[in-house]
Amino acid sequence: MEIEVSTTHIEDVLIVKHEIAKDTRGFFMECFREDIFTRYNLPTTFVQMNSSGSYKGVVRGLHFQWDPPMGKLIWVSRGEGFLVAVDIRRESPTMGQHVSITSNEENRISLWAPAGFARGFVSISKWVEIQYLATGTYNKDSEGSILWNDPDIGIKWPVNQPILSERDKKALTLTEWLTTQESFNFSI
Repeated sequence: MEIEVSTTHIEDVLIVKHEIAKDTRGFFMECFREDIFTRYNLPTTFVQMNSSGSYKGVVRGLHFQWDPPMGKLIWVSRGEGFLVAVDIRRESPTMGQHVSITSNEENRISLWAPAGFARGFVSISKWVEIQYLATGTYNKDSEGSILWNDPDIGIKWPVNQPILSERDKKALTLTEWLTTQESFNFSI
């Protein structure tokens, strides 16, 4: 199986299209294969895999972790979702900019965002299941959230009245986060 990797306006964020073999029985897709990921300079050391299910209109994010730094390869396995990665690296020329894609159970397009990016998604189908491979293990003591609708970031979410967790309702804007966490920095 093969993949197609596309660059985005943010150099380190990539869109990965997997070859999907379909026939009358269903489909088969290689989500990760070390030799192919190496060829495209994608990470090959994933230490955690997560799965998330959400009802239509649920926004999760924008979340990130700094210790250990965590990159994520994210895709939809069921339903349809709008996936987002926001550059939160202080020294980056694209700090505060974002990349978004629509992934669904037909195209299974993946979004790769390394450490230094806040990530999130919204379910735009009745039910969505999101899968992601992570390069760091979860640490609740070093996670942060950026406000999903921070006007300075300007994400055009395909939802008007999202369903949010208390954590996501109380998240800071990127400017507020960077001001309160002056020593916080991801290297680029």
